Amino acid sequence: MKVILNENVDNVGKLGDIVEVKAGFARNYLLPRRLVLKPTKHNVELLKFKKIKAAKKLELEKLSAAELKKKLEEITLTIKKKAGETDTLFGSVTAMEIESKLAEAGISIERKKFHLEEPIKKLGSYICKIRLVEDIEADLKIEVTRDSDSEGEEADKDIDTSEK
Repeated sequence: MKVILNENVDNVGKLGDIVEVKAGFARNYLLPRRLVLKPTKHNVELLKFKKIKAAKKLELEKLSAAELKKKLEEITLTIKKKAGETDTLFGSVTAMEIESKLAEAGISIERKKFHLEEPIKKLGSYICKIRLVEDIEADLKIEVTRDSDSEGEEADKDIDTSEK
């Protein structure tokens, strides 16, 4: 079934593309969500204007993303976590924690845009890639340090409490 994409659809195409999809996929997924239109002459003309408008919007987003990239690459997030003797964290640093630390710094980014190459489970320095717009990715430096409370707890464990 031929359809015109009303929006960018992952693994299918971009706005305004005329694509061939299976009838069931179009009927059950794309059409109910209004992601596609039937390829009539009127719809083709309508999407030409929508495509121009989307291109202008994308240019504005790229400009703001370039500024945000510059800001993100200048900062280093420091996250304090409890860790064991071998510098292994109790748990891991999650995208939610990174998102909240960025929010504290005044930067609002959805956590689904974060890409960690491996889970952060040890103390040290890491790079988190953030996909801002199609072509623009920022590298955020993350420094995971030992929480000072965990050192105090380890010292408490060493004290002999068997005296009574």
